Amino acid sequence: MHLPVLLSETLEALAVVPGGSYIDGTLGFAGHALEILRCAGAKGRLLGIDKDRVALKESARILEDVAGEKRLVHGAHGELGWLAEQNGFSEVDGILLDLGVSSYQLNTAGRGFSFQRDGKLLMQMDGSAESGSAADLLAESDENEMVDIFRRYGEEPRARRIAKAIVKAREKAPIETTGQLAQIVSDAVGRSGPKHPATRVFQALRMAVNSELEELEQALEDGLNLLKPGGRMAVISFESLSDRIVKRHFTKHAGKWVSLQQGGERWEGELPPVERVTRKPVTAGETELKQNPRARSAKLRVARKLTEPQRARKKRY
Repeated sequence: MHLPVLLSETLEALAVVPGGSYIDGTLGFAGHALEILRCAGAKGRLLGIDKDRVALKESARILEDVAGEKRLVHGAHGELGWLAEQNGFSEVDGILLDLGVSSYQLNTAGRGFSFQRDGKLLMQMDGSAESGSAADLLAESDENEMVDIFRRYGEEPRARRIAKAIVKAREKAPIETTGQLAQIVSDAVGRSGPKHPATRVFQALRMAVNSELEELEQALEDGLNLLKPGGRMAVISFESLSDRIVKRHFTKHAGKWVSLQQGGERWEGELPPVERVTRKPVTAGETELKQNPRARSAKLRVARKLTEPQRARKKRY
């Protein structure tokens, strides 16, 4: 069972309107999409996108009896602009990206996302054996390439030591399961603290296999362009890397006013201009955390598209 994180906060952030048009770029098991459609009503429209065909099939069942137009398509949120055009979605009222891995994917050993369940080292979001797996990546990368992956996508400070251990281990036997990799990392760096020592390595491999950061950058750019004036984009991230990308992107489009030497001001930023609805990320409350501990790392950021740059609103005390 996948519980949608920050559900009420997301609906409030998107300010869903009856008859509105919405895109869920990471549909999953339609937890957020279900409530978006209910709020949008019989004249509402939803485009749901996901790489995972299992999730798409289940989402179709979940949304079957809900009113409104529903188009569920197989694809990546990095293809947001193209998929929206192909399915007749433009000038939409809201876009949602719920990043990361679903509870279903984590709990299914055969998907290879978690070191807590031994299984093949796959990690493909689309669940396809045709695309490159994490095992393939480890087999084909040299030590320096692995160090770069672990540092860039996992911010792992012990990347060199771990990479050396993997190179040594694969000389004896291919690294093909999550249990193998977790043990190699544990043996290389030891175990201390509450987190498993392989946490950052698994995150890095998952992000690299699925090109998550690159897809996020493209989805953010496409998403802001697809919004109608006043439309909102909400992004839920679970890792600091993804959250920083979202924050930086929204900040660039929010821009700033710069004083000119000759007098007056000029706005500097990237188009289209936006207003940051959330200056700080929204996080889960204690009630939700008790029901769903996975929500602890969730951060929600929201931006509203503007027709022209606006000065920041002054705080009222």
